[in-house]
Amino acid sequence: MRVVLISGASSGIGKTCAAYLHGKGHRVYGTSRHATDPEEAVGQRTGDRPEAYPVLRMDVRSDQSVQQALETIVEREGRIDVVVNNAGYGLAGPVEETPASEARDQLDTNFMGVARVCRAAIPLMRAQGGGHIVNMSSMAGVLGVPFQGFYSASKFAVEGMTQALRQEVRPFGIRVALIRPGDFRSGFTAHRRKVQPGDESPYRRQFDTALDITEKDELRGPSPERIAHLLEQIMNDPSPRFCYTTGSASQRFLIGTRRVIPFSLFERLVQAYYRLR
Repeated sequence: MRVVLISGASSGIGKTCAAYLHGKGHRVYGTSRHATDPEEAVGQRTGDRPEAYPVLRMDVRSDQSVQQALETIVEREGRIDVVVNNAGYGLAGPVEETPASEARDQLDTNFMGVARVCRAAIPLMRAQGGGHIVNMSSMAGVLGVPFQGFYSASKFAVEGMTQALRQEVRPFGIRVALIRPGDFRSGFTAHRRKVQPGDESPYRRQFDTALDITEKDELRGPSPERIAHLLEQIMNDPSPRFCYTTGSASQRFLIGTRRVIPFSLFERLVQAYYRLR
């Protein structure tokens, strides 16, 4: 039995992972900045465990909110064994036309939110002699997705920070890993924020085409239960590798080709896929 914190557990991948691990007998705490009470119960019968798991109010954009949520868990359980940084959202729009305020919000949530939770969790894990931190990236963290430039930027940043953090905390028994999902069927599509180009924008047609392809891929994607199983595998591994990529075969193939073909050719493949040529 592990004490597990999963941020962004009100819907989608986070909720699926929380319910799955709860059903396996772990002490799961979800978090959401949308929780209507300081704490609310979420979930129904999961396997042979009928009770719900608690969801704490936590806003990853606030140091105080993050610290309070982690302190609550430690007060109750005495430890935190696994932290899963899943909170985040998508932002779509041309780089040129995306307001700076929207870009800052994206990076503050998707990147700095991960950093805030890590900074709060590491002293607790060091004091208890170890733990696992799993950061949720995206295939957009290695592929600059057209018209999702700031979302990609936030995930590129998560990947770089995770690679450095993994080396820094390993001597303390803290294991850090990354999950890099492709398109999965979840609430991510419905919650995406959009900077919609106007009728006179030179990007209007290409934006509509590329985003339509993206959203169809997401809605046709596999169930996020695959990610929950992968998360369980990582948290049970005393020495997990840096990154675990999961998604459709075609998306995994596309990411794989990036390593073995010239970037100019890879870029043309991406442009062709999103019908930008």
